Amino acid sequence: MRGRAWAGAVLVLGAQLPALWLAAAVEVYTSQEVVAVNGTNQRLKCTFSSSSPVSPQLSVTWNFQPEDLSSHEPVFYYLKEPYNPPSGRFKDRVTWDGNVERNDVSIIIWNLQPTDNGTFTCQVTNWPDVYGSIGEVRLRVVQKVSFSEIHFLAVAIGSASVLMIIVVIIVIICRQHRQKAQEKRADVSDTEL
Repeated sequence: MRGRAWAGAVLVLGAQLPALWLAAAVEVYTSQEVVAVNGTNQRLKCTFSSSSPVSPQLSVTWNFQPEDLSSHEPVFYYLKEPYNPPSGRFKDRVTWDGNVERNDVSIIIWNLQPTDNGTFTCQVTNWPDVYGSIGEVRLRVVQKVSFSEIHFLAVAIGSASVLMIIVVIIVIICRQHRQKAQEKRADVSDTEL
């Protein structure tokens, strides 16, 4: 009887282990799409969450898939310290901009070119959480920035700020003028007495 109970417990535990393993996976978060101007630098943000504290064995792998769907290219690797690629299109063009203690594993790509159009993937393993999602960022390099809602918002906020400064200056000038007029009236009434 004890053997059957033990075997039943093993079967139940065995059925639950895959669910527990999936629950302990690393979740990776990235922007879905980034648009950058040719010749500029762009930060590719990648953050993660893990059920385990940050491990000394935490590793980060960034890869690149060009738009023509040719083979993946290594972009960057992190294990205890950042490692730039020894060769390829991203050699001397990638900088670590993350902080693993804050669950940030972002990088900066320097001097973007139209050939950098494609999908960047960010994968994080944090022992014992070795499985999980892979973050993807689609990068589009354009010749110049188009006027978008963000630009409209920036212009609106800038215009409102300038208008407020002008109103404040006018109010200050009016108060100073009023104060001088009151002082003149006080001087005139003193001389009449």
